[in-house]
Amino acid sequence: MTLVFATNNAHKLKEVQEMLPNSIQLVSLKDINCEEEIEETATTLEGNAALKADFITQKYGMNCFSDDTGLEVATLNGKPGVYSARYAGEPRNAENNMKKLLSEVVGVKNRNAQFRTVICLNLDGIQYFFEGICKGIILTKKKGTQGFGYDPVFQPTGFKQSFAEMTSEDKNRISHRGLAIEKLVAFLNEYVA
Repeated sequence: MTLVFATNNAHKLKEVQEMLPNSIQLVSLKDINCEEEIEETATTLEGNAALKADFITQKYGMNCFSDDTGLEVATLNGKPGVYSARYAGEPRNAENNMKKLLSEVVGVKNRNAQFRTVICLNLDGIQYFFEGICKGIILTKKKGTQGFGYDPVFQPTGFKQSFAEMTSEDKNRISHRGLAIEKLVAFLNEYVA
């Protein structure tokens, strides 16, 4: 079975392929010659993940999965959420997003937050969703240089380091995306068994 992962990130593609049975061949957007920018216009993570998967399934007639991720901060009523990548406006800029977020939680005691990833899988005419959540807190200042996005200001529960201070292997073991992908892989292993 061939399955499109709606990404052009070769590292993510390889990582997921290694978790899948040999009977599933994973291909990227580049592999199917999809060069269009798929607009993420939904107001939920589920909606954006479905938009991307549906675009590929409808235009290319292929089984596909895609993901969307957001940082949800308790004291901000779940913001930035679906708007995490462009929280400080366009163009997307992680540094500006972190500055805006940190300015909004200055002096706030409840710093609870969670990263949430939603994967949408379109498989043989049926749509499935998988979710991964990593709970933690928003730090008062940036720590670490690894990772991307909000990683320097997010410290997962049970750890003393921010995501940006962890190796990618350690982060992937506990991350929202890693947990969602684990659920997807378990489902696909059952599906092709």
